[in-house]
This record gives sequence, structure tokens and C-alpha cells, in this order.
Amino acid sequence: MEKERLPRWGWLLLGLFLASLVSSVLNLLLVPAVFSETYQSITVITTMAPVLIYVGVWYDEERRHYWQHSRTRIVGDVLFVVTGAALGSAIVLVGIAGLGLPSFVQDVIAMGGGFLLAWGLFWWRNPEVYSIETDG
Repeated sequence: MEKERLPRWGWLLLGLFLASLVSSVLNLLLVPAVFSETYQSITVITTMAPVLIYVGVWYDEERRHYWQHSRTRIVGDVLFVVTGAALGSAIVLVGIAGLGLPSFVQDVIAMGGGFLLAWGLFWWRNPEVYSIETDG
């Protein structure tokens, strides 16, 4: 794909839209048998987290060296991101589910927890992607 066709925010918007479609299908087909309605936002957060992380890694020239890793390493990183997003959002939702907060507020707080854990795990495995090189 030619990244110059769209600006970074365009790729991000397109990726988030596709992730939203995938999570909606998962919520319709699989999740009702496993999760109550309160926890359906976990699938949305889990599908959107890789988009938020990998669009920047793909689009930014200074982070392009990440793609020189082996395919196995990249798949492992994606699994870390997805697992982190699912666990982070689930832990937060379980912790705040009984507080009587509106559903929207619960979802936003869970997104914060899920995205932070997902990005933290990605950064932990790939600190060189976010390192700042200075001329010393």
C-alpha cells in the first residue's frame, strides 16, 4: 500500500473503522454467549489497539526499521498488544462495573486501561522503536 495516498489520520480512521466492523461482528456472533453486555466493549478495545499502535509504526519513517524484524517477532508483538488490550480493559471493567457509572464513562475508562497496557507491552518488547537519537 502506498502510504502517501492518505495522511496518517486518514489511515488511522480507516483502520479504526475496519476494527469497529470486526468487533461488531464478534459482538453479534460470539460475545453474547460468553460476555454480558457490560463487557462487550472489550472486543472493541481489543480490535482497535493494534490499529492505534501499528499505524504510527508503519507510517512514521523513523519507526520503519521495526518491520525488519522477523515475521514471527511481529506476530508475537501483535499477540502481546491484543492480549494486553483485552486484559487491561477487562481488569478495569471488572473493577468499575459495580460503581454505578454510566456505560459510556465505563467504556472510556476501560479504553484507557486497555490501550495503556497494550502500548506498554509493545514498548516493553520494542523500546528501540520509541528511542530518541540525539547527537552527542
